[in-house]
Amino acid sequence: MKLLTRDSNYYQSLLTLAIPVALQNLITFTVNFADNVMVGALGDYAVSGVFLGNQIQTLLQMFSGGIEGAILILGAQYWGKKNALGVKRIVAIGLQLSVMVSVFLTVFCSFAPNFIIGLFTGDPTSIANGVIYLRIVCFSYVFFCITQSLIACMRSMGMAKIGTMVSLISLFVNVGLNYVLINGKLGFPRLEVKGAAIATLIARMVETAVISVFVFVRDKELRLTVKDSLYVDKDIRKDFIKYGLPIVGGNMVWSVNLLCNSAILGRFGPSVVTAASIVNSLNTFAYIGLNGASAGVSVLTGRTIGEHRMDKIKEYSYSSQIIMLLVGITTGVLIFSIKGLFIGFYKGITPEAADYSMQFARVLSVTIIGTAYQACCLAGIVKAGGDTAFVFKNDMIFVFLVVLPSAVIAAYFGAPPWIVFAFLKCDQLLKCIVAYFKINSFNWVKDLTRDTV
Repeated sequence: MKLLTRDSNYYQSLLTLAIPVALQNLITFTVNFADNVMVGALGDYAVSGVFLGNQIQTLLQMFSGGIEGAILILGAQYWGKKNALGVKRIVAIGLQLSVMVSVFLTVFCSFAPNFIIGLFTGDPTSIANGVIYLRIVCFSYVFFCITQSLIACMRSMGMAKIGTMVSLISLFVNVGLNYVLINGKLGFPRLEVKGAAIATLIARMVETAVISVFVFVRDKELRLTVKDSLYVDKDIRKDFIKYGLPIVGGNMVWSVNLLCNSAILGRFGPSVVTAASIVNSLNTFAYIGLNGASAGVSVLTGRTIGEHRMDKIKEYSYSSQIIMLLVGITTGVLIFSIKGLFIGFYKGITPEAADYSMQFARVLSVTIIGTAYQACCLAGIVKAGGDTAFVFKNDMIFVFLVVLPSAVIAAYFGAPPWIVFAFLKCDQLLKCIVAYFKINSFNWVKDLTRDTV
C-alpha cells in the first residue's frame, strides 16, 4: 500500500482548490486581525467588548458553515455527475435556510443586546462596549449568510477563486473604514468601537453585492438565477435536511462549545478574555492553510464519489492523512515560534493579558497538530464522503461529555486559566484516535445524489 499517491491529478486538484480557499481565509483573517489591532489600541475593555459582541456572529458563522458544508458536499457530488440542476436546487435550499436564521438573530440582537452580552461577562464596561458593537453589527448577518452560501456554491463546482476576490475587496473596504471611523480621520468623528461595527456592516454589504453580480450575472457555467434561488424542490429539501442537518447540527454544537468557552473564560476577568481574543486570532491565522487544505480534500472527495471513481477513494484518503499530519506539525512549530511577535502587535493590552496570551499560545501550538489531522479526516473526508451523522454524534460526545465538563470542573477547583484553556482544547487531540479508525474503515463512502433531479 502506497501512503502517498502518485496520481498527479490529486495534487494538482488539491492545490487548485486549497490555495484560493487559503488565500480567502488569509484575507478574512487580515480583516479581523486589523479590527482587533485597531480596537486593541483602545485598551482591554474595548477588545473584550468587541470579542464578546462577536459571539453571536460566531454562532451564526457555525450555522452558516453547516449550510455551506451541506452545499459543498451535496453540490460537489451533483457537479461530479454533471447535474447542474441538482446544484441549483441544493443552493436554493441552503440560501433560504441561512437567510431565515440570520433574520431571526438580527431581530433578537437588536432588541436584547444587553441580555446577550451579559451572558458572557459581568463586567459593566465590557458589557457597554459589547452592546454598542452588537447593536450595529447584527444588521450584517443577512448579508454574511447570502455571501457565504453563494461562495460555497462556486466552491462545489471547483471555482474557488471568486471567494478570494470577494474577500480581497472586503479587506480594503473594512480596513479603510476602520482607520477612518475608529480613529476619526479625514474629517469623520472618532467612533471607536461603534466605528468598527459600522465598518464591518458596510464591508458585508459590499461582499454580497460583488458575489451576487458574479453568480447571477457573470457566471456562465451554472447560470443560477434569482428565480432558481427561490425554488423549493421537496425531494432535494429532504436530502438537504437528511444529510445537511447533521452538518448544521455539528456546527451548532461547536458554536455552543465556543460560546461556553467564552462564558467560562469570561469569569476570569477582562485580561483573560483579551488573551482568549488574541489567541483566537492566532488560531484563525494558523487555521488558514489547514482549512484551505480541508476544503480542497472535501470537494475532491465529493467529486470523486460523484464520478464513481471508487478505486481512487482509498488512495486519496491515505495521502490526505499523511499530508495533513505533516502540515499540522509544521503549523504547531510556527505558532510556537511567532507567538511573541504576534502578541506584540496588540500595543494597548495590559502586561497581565499579554502573559495569559503567551500561556494560551503554548497550549495552541500542541493542540493544532490534532486539529489539522482530525479536521481533514472528519470534516474533509468523512463528511464529504456522506457519513455526516457520524461526525455530528462524535462532536456531541466530545463537547458535552469531555470538553465542557472537564473545563468547568477545572475552573471550579481554581485551576489557572491556561489549564482551563487546555481542557477546552483537549478534544482536538482526542478526536485523532476516533478519526484514524473511522477513516480507515471506509464505511463512510456514500453517494448522496438523486438520478431524477
